[in-house]
Amino acid sequence: MTDTDIQAGTTGGLAFAFAHGEALVKAGDPDRYFATLFAPAVFRPHLFALYAFSLTVARTREAVSTPMAGEIRLQWWRDALQGEARGDVKANPVAAALDDAIVKRRLGRQPFVDLIDARVFDLYDDPMPRVNDLEGYCGETASALIRLASLVLCDGAEPGGAAAAGHAGVAYGITGLLRALPWHARDGQVYLPADILKTYGVTREDVVTGRGGPGLVHACADLRALARRHLAAYEGARGTIVPAARAAFLPVALVEPYLAVMERPGYDPLNTQIEIPRWRRLWHLWRASRRAS
Repeated sequence: MTDTDIQAGTTGGLAFAFAHGEALVKAGDPDRYFATLFAPAVFRPHLFALYAFSLTVARTREAVSTPMAGEIRLQWWRDALQGEARGDVKANPVAAALDDAIVKRRLGRQPFVDLIDARVFDLYDDPMPRVNDLEGYCGETASALIRLASLVLCDGAEPGGAAAAGHAGVAYGITGLLRALPWHARDGQVYLPADILKTYGVTREDVVTGRGGPGLVHACADLRALARRHLAAYEGARGTIVPAARAAFLPVALVEPYLAVMERPGYDPLNTQIEIPRWRRLWHLWRASRRAS
């Protein structure tokens, strides 16, 4: 069942919308789900609303058969955010929960539109052109979510840490794309920057056909180093984050453990599944939450 198959307005209103969003995040984005459990309970429904929206938009390519159909679906979300969509937008439980979060926590709507615009890239098979483009993509998706979650946790007040959110999101986003590389490659998507691939003599076809090779291993090592540079910059800026907002950054505690798994002997970027046992993820998140308190 998809988010468009359920009408929030006729099956319990916001309570249903919030429960639906939480269930979506639990199933599709478990790291953010577990991290949210360490946030104050009063803010969790709106945090899940943010993440459910992000997950729904990120899955647009999976839900359509052509890029044009995906463009139309993303345009519906733009219209919904800007009050221009036809019909009852709140009949969509993800949209209903998100709208409540935006209004109650006094969030701006433009960051959500920017996130949608960034996700247009997902609909096509073109490789990411340059490293700067990858950083920008992660900034408008993962970094934006951290910033918005910080605002929720501060009830719309300024949470500080804008630069910290930027670096944290890029580190988290790059790590997530490296983890998802096997699935993206099989689907014809290449998020690895073309300038890095060219440095090591790797083509898009090498990636999507599964050839890989030493050049791809080196390219992924460069991206891990880039993620760590942003992680270090985030650590240097942590002091600018107000205490109430720190729970928004908890998923970043999983970046280094995931990168470490990629550096074990035998790592194959196109075939190795990068996972950490749930108990270990929870331990990293718990330890980070203690540090944040």
